[in-house]
Amino acid sequence: MMLRQIAFLFACLAMFCVAKAAYADDVDRVRQLRSTDSILPLSKILIEVERRYPGTLLDVELEDEKNLIIYEIEVLGADHIVRQINVNARNGEILKAEQD
Repeated sequence: MMLRQIAFLFACLAMFCVAKAAYADDVDRVRQLRSTDSILPLSKILIEVERRYPGTLLDVELEDEKNLIIYEIEVLGADHIVRQINVNARNGEILKAEQD
């Protein structure tokens, strides 16, 4: 029993380390893109998303899709529905909003 708990603890620690490294890579990428004005600031994007889809921000990811840089934003609405909103990071255009 103790061996399982130790193995589980090590697995959780490994996942945390991988997630932390991925987060650091994302932050560096965003800084590089912002320094060249290749993408809009997330704060500007979130103002429009909040206006159109009020709720609680759950997650934000920066993705490359079909030659576009996309902010994938998850919001928990007042109606208790989670929505994923895809926004063009270069111009702020909301590309799609769908329920998760």
